[in-house]
Amino acid sequence: MRAIWTGAITFGLVNVPVKVYSATEDHDVALHQVHDADGGRIRYQRRCEIDGKIIPYEHIAKAYDDGERTVILTAEDLASLPAERSREIDVVEFVPNDQLDPIMFDKSYYLEPDSKSQKAYELLRRTLEDSDRTAIVNFALRQKSRLAALRVRGDVLMIQTLLWNDEIRAAEFPSLQERPRVTQRELQLSEALMESFAGDFEPEKFSDEYQEELRKLIDAKLEQGDAIDTAETFGEEEEKKSGGGEVIDLMEALQRSVERSRSKGSASAEKKSPAKKSETKKKPAAKKKPA
Repeated sequence: MRAIWTGAITFGLVNVPVKVYSATEDHDVALHQVHDADGGRIRYQRRCEIDGKIIPYEHIAKAYDDGERTVILTAEDLASLPAERSREIDVVEFVPNDQLDPIMFDKSYYLEPDSKSQKAYELLRRTLEDSDRTAIVNFALRQKSRLAALRVRGDVLMIQTLLWNDEIRAAEFPSLQERPRVTQRELQLSEALMESFAGDFEPEKFSDEYQEELRKLIDAKLEQGDAIDTAETFGEEEEKKSGGGEVIDLMEALQRSVERSRSKGSASAEKKSPAKKSETKKKPAAKKKPA
């Protein structure tokens, strides 16, 4: 991995120099646009609407238009902002872990200690871990002031940038104004169904099915050309059940789902259990007493 930013975590007089790395990566198959008739690549050009010329990237600046006037902001202008020049991850406060709503999380980054700051890094990591707290921090990255959560993940400190409060929409739906009545029986069946699916989350068990099928399609087209048989490539498509089919009463649907889940669980348990031996062991013959 390559560091995308270097700076220091600061709280009080404590200074912890760190390097910042992206914690995630995109695994999607890279596709580009072409003309469907001849396969020609579609290119987008940065053309100036005044002189009609194609402008190289180094001569493109940003601008703000208020409707009457335009202010051009160069890269030098933006780099001169005090927040952009700062290389500090400034701790604002320490909050309980459970006070952070996951809807606020945005991008994730790993923090590596500088060779001279390993003791301070480990001290901060242990303090956060033992106290079950998350540090709320401010820092500047890529021409933006960021609010972030500094927290522990295993042996590593990481920061997750947070959305600002006014960036999160309120869920105000008219359909939720009146709550429908849920019976105790419905709730019990729903809980039973949920319990039948209960387990521990293991991320490695899951994969991106769409990307796997897309790669399979690309390989097939590379080998066979455009005349591939998708049914043969992917197998017969299973019948898809949509919401527009048979209308089932909620109680009936819950009851059927619970019964189906239980039957699957029983069948699975039978496969795992060893076959029972039908034969009974013979008792050893009694020894004859000496005459």
